[in-house]
Order: sequence, then C-alpha cells, then structure tokens
Amino acid sequence: MSQELLNRITIDQDICHGKPTIRGLRYPVDNMLELMASGMSMEELLADYPDLEKDDFLACNDYAAKLTRIKSIYRLAS
Repeated sequence: MSQELLNRITIDQDICHGKPTIRGLRYPVDNMLELMASGMSMEELLADYPDLEKDDFLACNDYAAKLTRIKSIYRLAS
C-alpha cells in the first residue's frame, strides 16, 4: 500500500463521528466501499462525486485491505 494513498484516509472526531473519511471530507470510507461493492464503476463514482479523485477510491480499497490484515482490534477509552 502506498503511504500517499493511505494519507488520503483521515480520522477526525469532529467529522462523521470519528469514522474514517476521505481527505477530511464528509465521505465515510465504508459508504464508498459499499458503492464500489454494489458494482458502480469508477466512471460512475467520479461522475456522482466530482470533488473526489480516482486515488480516493483506491485509497478506500487499500485501507480496507489493510484492515483485513489486523489480527485484533481493541477499543480505546475516550
């Protein structure tokens, strides 16, 4: 995974309740993954979300792939 792509995924408690989003915008990674999984093409996604770039969607895929390699997830106290 490219660190440049990974840097496109941000987590901020003040944006979307701390869910991972694309570049600090209000586009949650999980929503974009669902759209891709539903069969939307890259062209359709880019047409529907003109403020996003192809690399944003690639970053979502890379982020999801990285999460599948995590052996354990622990919630930290806030």
